[in-house]
Amino acid sequence: MKRKTIDIITLGCSKNLVDSEHLMRQLEEAGYHVTHDTEKPKGEIAVINTCGFIGDAKEESINMILEFAQAKEEGELEKLYVMGCLSERYLKELAVEIPQVDKFYGKFNWAELLQDLGKAYHRELHIERTLTTPKHYAYLKISEGCDRKCSYCAIPIITGKHVSRPMEEILDEVRYLVAKGVKEFQVIAQELTYYGVDLYKKQMLPELIERISEVPGVEWIRLHYAYPAHFPTDLFRVMRERPNVCKYMDIALQHISDPMLEKMRRHVTKEETYRLLEQFRKEVPGIHLRTTLMVGHPGETEADFEDLKEFVRRVRFDRMGAFAYSEEEGTYAAAHYEDEIPQEVKQARLDELMSIQQSISSELSAAKVGQRMKVIIDRLEGDYYIGRTEFDSPEVDPEVLIERDGRTLLIGNFYQVEIINSDDFDLFGRII
Repeated sequence: MKRKTIDIITLGCSKNLVDSEHLMRQLEEAGYHVTHDTEKPKGEIAVINTCGFIGDAKEESINMILEFAQAKEEGELEKLYVMGCLSERYLKELAVEIPQVDKFYGKFNWAELLQDLGKAYHRELHIERTLTTPKHYAYLKISEGCDRKCSYCAIPIITGKHVSRPMEEILDEVRYLVAKGVKEFQVIAQELTYYGVDLYKKQMLPELIERISEVPGVEWIRLHYAYPAHFPTDLFRVMRERPNVCKYMDIALQHISDPMLEKMRRHVTKEETYRLLEQFRKEVPGIHLRTTLMVGHPGETEADFEDLKEFVRRVRFDRMGAFAYSEEEGTYAAAHYEDEIPQEVKQARLDELMSIQQSISSELSAAKVGQRMKVIIDRLEGDYYIGRTEFDSPEVDPEVLIERDGRTLLIGNFYQVEIINSDDFDLFGRII
C-alpha cells in the first residue's frame, strides 16, 4: 500500500460524485495523493461514498463496504471510512453490523473526516473540486434535499428539506471550473424547479440559468431532474433565447394515469402533464425530453399500465428510462400501501415499456441520418471517437461514433458532424 494515498469510491448518482470531488480537493490540499473508483485498495485509506436510494443501490453499497472491509482484515488497507446516503440513513445499524469500518459519516458531515485524519477543512476552497469526469464537462449541484413527499421516495428522508445554494456561490464555482477547462455543465439537483424558493422566496431557476449562460467560456448547459408541478415557465424563454442552453430537459414524470399520480402523491394530473409537454415542444422548438417512469407501484392496475404505454407511444420521448417499484422503509407507500404486485408482473411491465421505447428511439435516431450536428468529443475508444450532441447527457444518453480513419480529433473539442447511420440508440457520423 502507498503511504499518504487515499482511495475514494463513489456509488450512486452524480450528486454524490460532486461531494466526492469536493472531498478529493480538500484531501489533496492536506497532502494526500487521491485516486478515484479503484477496484482494489491502492493506498492506506479508503473512503466509500454510498448510495441508499433503492434496494439494488443499497445492496451495491453494502457489498462494496464488505469487499473493502475484507481487504482491511487482510492487511491491504489501514483505515476504512464510509460516507453518503446509505450511511446517513443507517449509520447506527451499519456501525454495529460492519465494525471493520473505522467510522461512518452521513451525507453532510464528511468534513469531519478531515478532522479525524488530523487535517483542517479549508473553507476558502469550498467551491473547488478535483474533477473525476473528463476535464471538458462537470456536474454542477445547485441545491440539496427535497420538499416533495412522493409516496415511494426515500430521498427526503435521507437528505432532508430543500436547501438552495446562493446564486453568487454557484456562479463563482462556474467561473472556477471554466478556468480549469470545463465547457459543458450538467446542472443537477434532486428537484431543479424548486431552486431559490427557500432563499429568495420565488423560483429562481430561469434567472440562475440565464446568469450561468452569460459566463464567458460556458458552451453548453444541460438541465437534470425537474418536477412537473408548478414548472417555472420563464425557463422556456431562456432555453429558446440562449444558444448555450441545450434544448434538453430531464423531467421525471413517473406515471400518467390519474389514479396512480394521486397514489404517488405527485400533485399533478394527466391533463396537466400532457399540457406541459405540449408547451415544452411549442415554446422550445427542437427540444429533446428525457423522463423516468415507474411500473408496479402499489395499486397499479392493468388499465393504469395501458394508460402508461399509450402515454409513451403518444409523447415519443427522445430519451426514457424506467424502473420497477421497490418498497422503501419509512416512505408513505411503505406505511400505507401493500406492495401487492408480484415481482414477475413488475418485470414484465418494465420489459414491455422499454420495448416500446426502444422502437421509438430507433425511429428517432434514424430520422437524424443526413442531419449536421454539433458534437463534443469525449474519448477515443478503439477505432472510434465517441462524442455527444447537445441532446445527449454523459453516461445515460446515446453517443455519436466517428470512425478514426487516420484523423486526429481533440478530446473536449466541438466538431460539425454529418450523421450517416444509426442503430436503436447510437448515431454514426463523419466530420464535415
